[in-house]
Amino acid sequence: MTHAGTWTAIDKLAARMGMSCSGLAKACGLDPTTFNKSKRWTRDGKPRWLSMNTMAKVVAVVAPNISPDDLAKLIFSD
Repeated sequence: MTHAGTWTAIDKLAARMGMSCSGLAKACGLDPTTFNKSKRWTRDGKPRWLSMNTMAKVVAVVAPNISPDDLAKLIFSD
């Protein structure tokens, strides 16, 4: 799992759900800006990773619409 791969998975999951990244964040009960491209890196250029809590919320929202195998492929492949 890489930083880029994780964020690519978020983008693909949002698209698969027919949502923007902001829409996916809202569906997860998060601030709509949580998945914005500008928030993927800190101000000093370090990668910002999603917390396990945030990932769990994403999985809960997308799980009814994606198989566990497909979800794993999205998250763990670049």
